Amino acid sequence: MSYPGYPPSGGYAPQPGAYPPQAGGYPPQAGGYPPQAGGYPPQAGGYPPQAGGYPPQAGGYPSQQAGGYPPQAGGYPSQQAGGYPQPGGGFPQGGGFPPQAGGYPSMPPAQGGWGGAPAGGMPGGGMPQGYPGGPAPGQPQGYPGGPAPGQPQGYPGGPAPGQQPMPGYPGGAPAPNPSMPGYGGGVPATPYSPAINRGYRGVIKDYPGADPLRDVEVLRKAMKGFGTDEAAIIEILGSRSNKQRVPMVAAYKTTYGKDLFHDLKSELTGNFEKLAIAMLQTPTRFDASQLKEAIVGAGTDEACLIEILSSRSNAEIREINQIYKNEYGKKLEDAIINDTSGHFRRLLVSLCQGNRDEREQVDINMAKQDAQKLYAAGENKVGTDESQFNAIMCSRSKPHLRAVFNEYQQMSGRDIVKSICREMSGNVEDGMVAVVKCIRNTPEYFAERLHKSMAGAGTKDRTLIRVMVTRSEVDMLDIREAYQKAYGKSLYTAISGDTSGDYKKLLLKLCGGSD
Repeated sequence: MSYPGYPPSGGYAPQPGAYPPQAGGYPPQAGGYPPQAGGYPPQAGGYPPQAGGYPPQAGGYPSQQAGGYPPQAGGYPSQQAGGYPQPGGGFPQGGGFPPQAGGYPSMPPAQGGWGGAPAGGMPGGGMPQGYPGGPAPGQPQGYPGGPAPGQPQGYPGGPAPGQQPMPGYPGGAPAPNPSMPGYGGGVPATPYSPAINRGYRGVIKDYPGADPLRDVEVLRKAMKGFGTDEAAIIEILGSRSNKQRVPMVAAYKTTYGKDLFHDLKSELTGNFEKLAIAMLQTPTRFDASQLKEAIVGAGTDEACLIEILSSRSNAEIREINQIYKNEYGKKLEDAIINDTSGHFRRLLVSLCQGNRDEREQVDINMAKQDAQKLYAAGENKVGTDESQFNAIMCSRSKPHLRAVFNEYQQMSGRDIVKSICREMSGNVEDGMVAVVKCIRNTPEYFAERLHKSMAGAGTKDRTLIRVMVTRSEVDMLDIREAYQKAYGKSLYTAISGDTSGDYKKLLLKLCGGSD
């Protein structure tokens, strides 16, 4: 395409006189650029309107008297008496559009020019909504260019050679390729299974009238002298919310000049000690410490990494990143890269960015398109495109992904988890499955995590402590409900049967009761 000021093909040979040049120069005459009567935009009655409309005539901007803008031969810009803009005359000349000889600027042609609208566009000669120029003739509205002729709707470009066509949806396929989140031009978002606000679903609440100075006095007496009053420690820690427990650390040092963590470690032992220390940290500081242990301990605890990074909000993940860097002198992302590999590493790196879309509204059309992309990346090709799974699983909002999983089931007749298990293996399979389960139903996911921590020989106490501490003020009531439904007994009963002593008593405080 051409722009004003650049020569057309074959050279730029302006004729003598003003700009624009006359016949044979630039722009071309009838049928060329700009269009004549009947072109774009239309004449009388079109845009711009006539006298009284926009822009105004007499006194308008800029004037189109002889010697106006563009200037006549001899200089830039030539100013007549009165300066710029000239009085009298409007823009454009002659009441129509394009302007007559001497006017400025020329506008695009009706067909084929830059940003030109196809014939039969919007009333008044406006361009159709969408990508400049609109879809090519005969193609459906959607992504520029639409699918190639003869290809089925769905994944961009249709299936690759040797692949099966996309499964259809009941009632017809979705519109092809709607816009991605955050990009304009898509189908307006519509609510999809909005979350029901059931109120506070934790079990630990603020203790009325709690005072950290009085609380640390109780803790000091419990640890001072011969023996330890574990019951007093359990009562204080188990009846205060996290925001009431954390200030005890500073209050203890202010009052007694000693470190509360140090004194608890010297007085308590085993898992009871670990649980008490965990409860006195902020959630994000505790998460950072858990990630550190998962990475640098004996072997990598991949399940812990996925659990934390797939269930926390963007703000929480960003704060975890900051704390990790401050506490351990290394970026969390670098630690993950050094300790993991392959597609599992990419999954964790994506999750630890804390950039997931967090909008509640869901575009059903786009959910169908994402379901088709996942199908095309897995079940419908030889091998698996893990990058496509990674892109969708780590960037889309949780409500959107729940819609995608439902659409995938309807489209393919197979649950997304089963497809992942068929297509992937090892850590990346476990990671993707965990992300799906956590996003699909978070309480069920954590109920399963608790069950696995207590099932079989031995107890995975790190997992048990982490889930009980971090979910006690978030959704423990829902986790208890999911546990009862899935395993036929209450979480309270399971903890009672698998732990003992003061450790069990404090865990049961975090559980909140039997169902």
